[in-house]
Amino acid sequence: MHPYVVAFDPVAFQLGPVSVHWYGIMYAIAFALFWWLGERRRRMGRLPVGPSAFSDLAFYGMLGVILGGRLGYMLFYGWSELAADPWSIVRVWEGGMSFHGGLLGVLLAAWLWARKQHLHYFDVMDFVAPLVPIGLGVGRFGNFVGGELWGRHTDVAWGMIFPRSFEHSASIEQLEAMAKAGQLAAEVRHPSQLYQMVLEGVVMFGILYAVSMKPRRRFLVSGLFAVLYGAFRFLVEFVREPDAQIGYLAWGWLTMGQLLSLPLIAFGLVLIAWSRRAPVLEPRVVDDPPKDADTKGTKPKDAR
Repeated sequence: MHPYVVAFDPVAFQLGPVSVHWYGIMYAIAFALFWWLGERRRRMGRLPVGPSAFSDLAFYGMLGVILGGRLGYMLFYGWSELAADPWSIVRVWEGGMSFHGGLLGVLLAAWLWARKQHLHYFDVMDFVAPLVPIGLGVGRFGNFVGGELWGRHTDVAWGMIFPRSFEHSASIEQLEAMAKAGQLAAEVRHPSQLYQMVLEGVVMFGILYAVSMKPRRRFLVSGLFAVLYGAFRFLVEFVREPDAQIGYLAWGWLTMGQLLSLPLIAFGLVLIAWSRRAPVLEPRVVDDPPKDADTKGTKPKDAR
């Protein structure tokens, strides 16, 4: 069996002069699933706000992901590109988003929203944490379809060929024929995007969602998220090709992704330790007040 050649068309379809990329579709799917599952959990009392307030949270989070993810990528991984072409920061459709930057964007957006709603910040983050792996999983699949962020060279049976990872002038049909003939054995790589999709998406979602649906203490879900993501990302980096413009930072194996994951793991462990003395949160359902209701003088209650 010859290696699979990953060669999807990055453009899903055309709307007149507008090209709709798979990368953008994946983000749209992720945001839609975030809102749907988040609203479902809100109706179960996992966040004591009405539907309009939750919609605001989803919008804040979307902006945090896009702005933080793009800015983080350009600062952590694409500084030289940004310095040469400042307008590159707005070309999100070309790819190039940083999870760690997106996380910082979401943290800031949630903090602003929590202040507005008079809620404890980590009650909000504990609510959001099980929803994030949905976006991570969908996003990693988008990376795979886009043929980007490939893994290192390998000889494992499930290794794949990513045409964008090496210089060539052959058509996709020619590459497939060459792969079948065994002529591209040196270009076979780990499909690290799929590893991350499973670990950061499926596995993390299953664990965090199960924990969040039971009576649990404040900080616990957020802490588990930080530890799990940091650990999974650190491990996958051993088979993921480091960014060409950065390479290895030290010892011939430490990558920027691993370096950024270490403080995340440490912070997650701190949150889990804090949770041992934190209150147990009980579900509380809240609905929007009628539009003609007199809410003057009322004050939102702090979440338990």
